[in-house]
Amino acid sequence: MNVIRRNSDARGSSRLAHVTRAGVLCALILAAASPALGADPFPPELWTREQPPFRIFGNTWYVGTRGLSAILVASDRGHVLIDGALAESAPRIAASIRELGFRVEDVKLIVNSHAHSDHAGGIAELQKASGAVVAGSPSGAAALERGRGGADDPQFEHGDSFPAVSRVRRVRDGQTLYAGGVAVTAQHTPGHTPGATSWTWESCEANRCLKMVYADSLNAVSDDSFRFTGDDRYPAVLEEFTRSLATVESLPCDILLAPHPEFTDLWARLERRTAGDPDALIDDTACRRYVEAARHRLDLRIEREQANLAR
Repeated sequence: MNVIRRNSDARGSSRLAHVTRAGVLCALILAAASPALGADPFPPELWTREQPPFRIFGNTWYVGTRGLSAILVASDRGHVLIDGALAESAPRIAASIRELGFRVEDVKLIVNSHAHSDHAGGIAELQKASGAVVAGSPSGAAALERGRGGADDPQFEHGDSFPAVSRVRRVRDGQTLYAGGVAVTAQHTPGHTPGATSWTWESCEANRCLKMVYADSLNAVSDDSFRFTGDDRYPAVLEEFTRSLATVESLPCDILLAPHPEFTDLWARLERRTAGDPDALIDDTACRRYVEAARHRLDLRIEREQANLAR
């Protein structure tokens, strides 16, 4: 489990309650999402629906559920896993890894987008199964170890919790982590949560190499009491959110992936690829369009808050 870091700058009612809390977050996200990015409403049960794993490009594979992404970046010396979906989905993710012909035990590093149950819930079990190092931004790592976001999380009052993860490594903004033959770089993109992190890497197929981006959520959604225009829980939220938008907008970006696959039209694009368009997942404008939609949503949220204050 040698990770060399270099700086480049409960079942039954418990399961039902967990999905119900997560479903509240789902409703908030979908209400804020842009139709231009293909984010159509979907029932929370899609979050646990099985999805056959598939190659995205080169050594990058989709191993998540139908409604929640988990990405495997593989090498012959070990793999990196991005996100773990819900706690009950961990066995399905492990099975998908094995279905592709890989060993779960060869996952050397697990990283997280943000510490909500729908993306971090399965990490503790997957860490136990693989023995992998888990890493995240300083704020994100602390939330993973607590098993829930802190009071500065805009969605804190929804009570979103998940199995706590032990011994999480803290990763600096712009830091590249090396695990096996894979290198992934942390791009801190706070706003949706204080510890939100996007991840970038390169995947090659034959003689073609593409820039891959797993962009964390850029949705300005919250519990009922939080205000993006000024809140003592997270005073820097608007400044950090604005900076995160600029970060993702500037990333070299050939294939865009996100924690909720429908936010990047993944399934529609996959259908087009299956129908005969080999480059259907490739779009070097996707990150810019993702940010344009997110910036529009943030502007609308600010306008609503200011209008409410003026009443």
